[in-house]
Amino acid sequence: MKIAITAGGGGHFASALAVIESLQGRASVTVIGRKYALEGDLALSFEYQMAEALHIPFISLKTGRLQRKISPHTFLSLLKVPFGLWHAHKILRELLPDVLVSFGGYVAFPVVLAAFTQRIPIVLHEQTLEAGLANRLSTPFASKICVSWRTSESFFPKNKTIFTGLPLRKTILRPVNKPSIVVSEGRGKSIYITGGSSGAHAINVLIEKSLDKLLEKYILYHQTGDARVFGDFERLSFYRRSLSKEKQQRYFLSKFLSPEDAGWFLSNADLVICRSGMNTVSELLYYGKPCLLIPLPYGQRNEQKMNASLLYTIGIAEVVNQQIITPEMFLEKITTMMHTLSDYKKNATEAKSMLQIDATEQVIQAIYDVKKKK
Repeated sequence: MKIAITAGGGGHFASALAVIESLQGRASVTVIGRKYALEGDLALSFEYQMAEALHIPFISLKTGRLQRKISPHTFLSLLKVPFGLWHAHKILRELLPDVLVSFGGYVAFPVVLAAFTQRIPIVLHEQTLEAGLANRLSTPFASKICVSWRTSESFFPKNKTIFTGLPLRKTILRPVNKPSIVVSEGRGKSIYITGGSSGAHAINVLIEKSLDKLLEKYILYHQTGDARVFGDFERLSFYRRSLSKEKQQRYFLSKFLSPEDAGWFLSNADLVICRSGMNTVSELLYYGKPCLLIPLPYGQRNEQKMNASLLYTIGIAEVVNQQIITPEMFLEKITTMMHTLSDYKKNATEAKSMLQIDATEQVIQAIYDVKKKK
């Protein structure tokens, strides 16, 4: 069976990657996505890097997006939308997949529309607690819609919708090898900082302004992303060289982490500081990991804020507002959490119980069911 998978961004692609891993040896998979992470930036996307690393065929779709805020790239991006639809048609005519599986995001919608006109069965997967814009637009064209949370069911037609849960990557759930950058045991508590595959500039800046004091007490593993427009990795690398030798040995920087390395840090760090995209939230639930969440302050329906509230309610997270947090407040929050980690860990079992552990196989079964009905 030939399967085309499309996903518009690192968070969307994380679930897609879990399905791709499990399909290996059972189907031929091609990924259709964006080559670059950000509009007008040459940093390679998470999905492109992972496809290259795993030798999965990847086709870069050139399309535009409806942006959340006006930028120098907004008008040019809108002009690309019709071209994106034409390009998606061309890709699918050449690829001729048996099924298209869409995990949402702006890249996905033109591919879904093109697949529908070519009578290719379509499976959607919705990761959020509600429904993303691309999946809402794609609903009329879908044969089956898989949802990750019961709260999403009301947003889609009952006759098309099944509850599968959110697929999580095996390499995240069962990391085997300790990352090479990990220092020896017993040197103090550790913090893993990540902004997701593209990084988070606001989090990177908070860390930068708090770095000296944090390194007095903790070991930091910091995944910055590679957005060229901000240059965070380069700037922080330069800053690191100005630190004392002792502090340099307690601060580790990386633009990008493999899923296995990310899984190891999620499993072993004492505290995680991150955004609250749904895949990240689900991974934190799986490990019951104490975390300090800084939701993206803009987005569809305050999606990340809702995700963060879920972890806060369960009792494994604290949540801060990016728009008002200061370095002083940030340091105080980290210090308080580090002194009370045991209180958060008490809720780990309840956190993990919220996940559907067989989600990946449920989604794959939906793909096979749709193929049979073709």
